[in-house]
Amino acid sequence: MGASMTMQKGTNVGVPARAVRVELGWHTSPGTPDVDASALLLVSGKVRSDADFVFYNQPVHGSGAVRHEGKRTAGGAVTDSLTVDFARIEPAIDRVVIAASADGGTFGRVTGLHVRIVDQVNGSEIARFDTADATVETAFILGELYLRQGAWKFRAVGQGYDTGLEGLATDFGISVDEPQQSPPPRRAPQPPAPPAAARTAPAPPPVPPVVQAVRLTKVTLTKDAPSVSLSKQGGTSGALRVNLNWEVRKQFKGWGAKLGRAVAVHADLDLDLCALYELTDGRKGVVQALGNAFGSLRQPPYIHLDGDDRTGAVSTGENLTVNLDHKDQLRRVLIFVTIYEGARSFADLHATVTLQPQNGAAIDFSLDECTVPSTVCALALITSDGRDLTVQREARYLVPQRGVSPQRTIDAAYGWGMNWTPGRK
Repeated sequence: MGASMTMQKGTNVGVPARAVRVELGWHTSPGTPDVDASALLLVSGKVRSDADFVFYNQPVHGSGAVRHEGKRTAGGAVTDSLTVDFARIEPAIDRVVIAASADGGTFGRVTGLHVRIVDQVNGSEIARFDTADATVETAFILGELYLRQGAWKFRAVGQGYDTGLEGLATDFGISVDEPQQSPPPRRAPQPPAPPAAARTAPAPPPVPPVVQAVRLTKVTLTKDAPSVSLSKQGGTSGALRVNLNWEVRKQFKGWGAKLGRAVAVHADLDLDLCALYELTDGRKGVVQALGNAFGSLRQPPYIHLDGDDRTGAVSTGENLTVNLDHKDQLRRVLIFVTIYEGARSFADLHATVTLQPQNGAAIDFSLDECTVPSTVCALALITSDGRDLTVQREARYLVPQRGVSPQRTIDAAYGWGMNWTPGRK
């Protein structure tokens, strides 16, 4: 395969690997902005839709070819990684742009910024590009993987934007906000290009004008990408609506099985959507149908359970609302579900959780198949660090000990430290 190649801006190198890990790295210290890696899959210079944009709020491309793997910190160094499987890239895609955005400052305050292309099979480094000339940029195209005569190559680009992730995305046909609200993308001033002799390939052609802006509409959380920032997608005000819907599927051995089809039925199953909360003043409590503890949106805990649904229908289900206008008074909120009656466990239950901010994209995920005798499941944990709200997919089935309520079980698992008394609804 040969030795690793440290690249200059504008140069390119062949990528003789079936799949690669793309590592963006930088040094961290007090005052350093948070950096996020992203990738855009292009057809003739632009995305086909918002689905061709892979980043922290949309971590897996529909084809499975590009994945955002997330960050690792070791000492004073941070890496944010993407994986690219060339065999799964759709034939129409001819370029994958590797970009970075800075949150909370400019790239002029980020030291040691670089990108490495690593063979995912044997771990060998194929190429590395270091950039040290950033100033006012808040987004950066570090490089691009591109198809040339049937072979993939990597080009070091080093193109900066002072309009952040939104400006970069808009330049390739994506607008995270409404098009009329999006300022025209402005490329940050660039230093003079290196001499022609230092370049082994012509600069990439100019990006075609934006034909149609698209909007990110949904974020799906998975085991590999379990969390999302509400502030980074503008979803930190208004009402956050949490919905749980479910379907119970049973397989019968009678006439339905003889006809070779599964028979879907809705059992008399009663699930309760609940929330444990902790406020910044230290107060803790629970919002649930038991004991008519439905909560309130206009006073603490700023969480309200809409009602008690026994069907699980997609159009209704169990609904709970969090008032994000009072997010500064919320420290953490754990959304969970208990089986009140109708079943001994969540087995055969197919459930979907959706969190819909009043502003920003919907967040959803499915529950895994339950293989333990669980009557309580932690769904999602919403935490605040004073600046940002993070939604973490839990999807964690818990098994209460004999004589211990589901509520006590979830309290113990997450260290809430509350006193519980029997209740009814």
